[in-house]
Amino acid sequence: MQTAVFNKLRTLIYNSSGICLNQDKTALVTARVSKRMRKLRLADYGKYLQCVLEDSTGQEIQHLLDAISTNVTSFYREPEHFNFLRGILKIWAAEKAKKIRMWSAACSTGEEPYTMAIEAKESTGNHPMEYKILATDINSDVLVTAQSGEYPEDRIAPIPKHIRTKYFTTIKEGGSKSYLIREEIRNMVVFRQFNLSVFPFPLRNRLDIIFCRNVMIYFDTELRAKLVAEFSRLLKPGGYLMLGHAESISRACGGFRCLRPSIYQKE
Repeated sequence: MQTAVFNKLRTLIYNSSGICLNQDKTALVTARVSKRMRKLRLADYGKYLQCVLEDSTGQEIQHLLDAISTNVTSFYREPEHFNFLRGILKIWAAEKAKKIRMWSAACSTGEEPYTMAIEAKESTGNHPMEYKILATDINSDVLVTAQSGEYPEDRIAPIPKHIRTKYFTTIKEGGSKSYLIREEIRNMVVFRQFNLSVFPFPLRNRLDIIFCRNVMIYFDTELRAKLVAEFSRLLKPGGYLMLGHAESISRACGGFRCLRPSIYQKE
C-alpha cells in the first residue's frame, strides 16, 4: 500500500473511530483492507480509498472499521475483574439492592457481557435483583455473533464445567458441536452499535459498573481523557470502572481512585 493512501485511510479511521494507527501498522492495514478489496473485486488501494470517500451512505467506512478493529476476547478473560465483580455483586445483593446497571463498552463477540450476566446470576442468590447490561461495539460484524449467543466448542473452554452445564445448551449438527447461551442470560444483555469517540454518549441512566477493557490502548491521550471524563459522568458515585491490564488512568484525569491495577472506583 502506498504511503499516501495509508495516511489518508488512517486519517479516515481516526476521524471515524478515534483509533490511532502509526506507520508500523501499514502491513496490518494492508492485509485487512485487502480482504475487503477482494470482496469488491478491486485490485488497487487507491481505488478502494476512492470507494470509501465516494460512498455517501457511510456503509463502506463501516466496512473499513469492521476490518480494522481488533476483536480479541474470551469468556472470563482477565479473570481478576470477574472475581472482583462477583464480590461487589454479592455485597449489593446482601444490601438488598433493587437494580444494577452495567455496561460492556467494547463487547466484541459478546463473551464479556455474557460472562458479566452469568456472574450476576450466580452472585445474586435468592435475592430478586434486576440487572440491565448494555453491550456495545463499533464493529457491526461482531455484534451479529454476540446477539446470536452461539459459540463453537473451543470458545467456551474457559468456562467452568458446572457453569457451562447450567447456562448453555449443546447444539449438535453433523460432526460439529456448538453451545447456545440460555435465554435467561441472553435476555439480560442488550446489544447496540456504538462509537466511543463521539461525545456526549446518549445514555440516559447512571451506571453502577463499566467494563472498557483493552480499548484505550488504541486511542491517543486526548481521547482517553475525554473517555474517562465521560465514564465519570455516567457512573454513579462509588461506581466501578474496569480497564484492561495494560491500561491505567492518569492522575490528571481525576474523579477516580485506584483500588487495584486496572480497577477504579468513582470518588
